[in-house]
Amino acid sequence: MPALLPMAALLALPLTAGTGHAAAAPESVPRPPAATAAAADAPAAATAEITEGQVKEVGPGGTILYPSVTSCLTVTVRLADGGLVGAHASLFQVPGEYRSDQILAALSKQVGDRSVRAVEVKGAVGAWDPSYFTKALESYGDGEDVPYPTSPDFDGIAGAVAKGTGQPAGKVTVEDVPDGDLTAS
Repeated sequence: MPALLPMAALLALPLTAGTGHAAAAPESVPRPPAATAAAADAPAAATAEITEGQVKEVGPGGTILYPSVTSCLTVTVRLADGGLVGAHASLFQVPGEYRSDQILAALSKQVGDRSVRAVEVKGAVGAWDPSYFTKALESYGDGEDVPYPTSPDFDGIAGAVAKGTGQPAGKVTVEDVPDGDLTAS
């Protein structure tokens, strides 16, 4: 028979996303929400909204909406079959979502070994230092020098995204766009 915990102890345990069960112990690396960790072979939606820190995909002919892109970057992978896999990289982590230094690995995992036509990066290029894809702003401790961009680094961001997704640099384009909603179709 399982041990019974006092009600206060049960209320203090975090819930595991989507299961309604308490987690035994926190993990050292946050687990992505179930909605953003769909298997690559799962049926893709015709339209997906990808908010900060999320990775999702749509099948051929589908559309991705990235709402409220202000200080963020969006990364859209165009698959050879016409499908899209997208990521909405945020300067600061949204609770329960991917940090900037985790999102390219999650995007790459979602793409898997499928053939890629192109990778498009759009958003607030001037707000991003390429290193944010390897060390999130939240990772810097007191007294550490945080790199801040002094001008847009299109080539640096393209190189970081190419490396982080495992794609050739020639497939990656970077575009600075005004604030607002972005779509990829």
